[in-house]
Amino acid sequence: MSDTVSGPLTSESIAGAAYVVAALLFILSLAGLSRHEKARAGVIYGITGMVIALAATVWLTVQGAWGTGHALTGLALLLAAVLVGGAIGLWRARVVEMTGMPELIALLHSFVGLAAVLVGWNGHLEAPALSAELMAVHHAEVFIGVFIGAVTFTGSIVAFLKLSARMKSSPLMLPGKNAINLGALAAFVALTVWYVNDSQLWLLVVVTLLALGLGWHLVASIGGGDMPVVVSMLNSYSGWAAAAAGFLLNNDLLIITGALVGSSGAYLSYIMCKAMNRSFISVIAGGFGIAAPTAGDVDHGEHREITAQATAEMLSNASSVVITPGYGMAVAQAQYPVAELAHQLRERGVNVRFGIHPVAGRLPGHMNVLLAEAKVPYDIVLEMDEINDDLGGTSVVLVIGANDTVNPAAAEDPSSPIAGMPVLRVWEADNVIVFKRSMAAGYAGVQNPLFYRDNSQMLFGDAKQRVEDILRAF
Repeated sequence: MSDTVSGPLTSESIAGAAYVVAALLFILSLAGLSRHEKARAGVIYGITGMVIALAATVWLTVQGAWGTGHALTGLALLLAAVLVGGAIGLWRARVVEMTGMPELIALLHSFVGLAAVLVGWNGHLEAPALSAELMAVHHAEVFIGVFIGAVTFTGSIVAFLKLSARMKSSPLMLPGKNAINLGALAAFVALTVWYVNDSQLWLLVVVTLLALGLGWHLVASIGGGDMPVVVSMLNSYSGWAAAAAGFLLNNDLLIITGALVGSSGAYLSYIMCKAMNRSFISVIAGGFGIAAPTAGDVDHGEHREITAQATAEMLSNASSVVITPGYGMAVAQAQYPVAELAHQLRERGVNVRFGIHPVAGRLPGHMNVLLAEAKVPYDIVLEMDEINDDLGGTSVVLVIGANDTVNPAAAEDPSSPIAGMPVLRVWEADNVIVFKRSMAAGYAGVQNPLFYRDNSQMLFGDAKQRVEDILRAF
């Protein structure tokens, strides 16, 4: 008796199975990256999933091209694209500094957005033969995909320009800023209804230009101090753009991975907004970055300076030390001498820990990666909520390249632009030593009264050199 219920395997079914395996590996990768101990395994899962996905896509493309008589042309174009893209990616990965990672990631997001725009336009120009009901769905997919992709494209470019200092970090303050954003969204909804019922090319041109302008305005309207949240949100946008492209290409893997990236990026942005006392809705609408009214610059008095030798003596006599790093540590590439300083202090019996603000640096987890790179033990690297209550009983806090994340104005000055933002309460420690090049304001452009506190002293100069001076003084 024969009960055969399955036919021969096809190229599509094999590729579909490979995509399912790749999607599962991507999910395992996200789960692994959520904890330090499993991060390496998470990266391996992600790499493996991407290799499987690329191999299945290449094989499926070759099989399809072979059947139409265009095998050699299709294969040559595919290999050229893979080789050029892979070469550029490997080159950038090798030469980029950790300080340049935020702008590189923002730039990569723009490629995802541009790809979604191109896929959407192709979906219009090469529309499949479908029934009237399915064609309406296809038109909606094209229009929405182009809109999301174009917003992601220009928004990511602006983020890249701001993070790389090619564009001013201050927010763009056009009159009626919120009305512009809401008007653009309303126009998009109206154009979508129109396009679904009458898919004319000029409507696609209009929405593409509208989305490009909206993406530029959304991110340009956001202040530099909020850019870590912007990068996270653009990551979410790129995921939804990829998912939209997946619907157009009928590719389950793009839909799944796009949804994973989009949802995880949105949730990370929500967590960061809570850490910065920002409204999640205002991030999506590009509505923050506007400074609250202030009473102008305040004379906080005179600051005090300290030498590396005196700092070394203070640290030698301390019972507990907390190190709070910021973007300045990354710029100076001081993570290695800082790690050595922590090691020597621990050998002397000093309780050393690191306090990491959720948005320290220019990228979520920026400081954690730098410290892991320098082989700082995970168990002494604590988040803000874990360390804040212990700062009051700490002998010495070393603020290395941080500014806005340790600003007491956030907790004490309702008129400050960062009022209400949770910060590391370093001023509660017995002594605070601030490593800084000058008395200039931080990335958010807000003056920091911490520098003038009675228990604070400034150690000026390059952070790496000053830490090395302290090590020599030991």
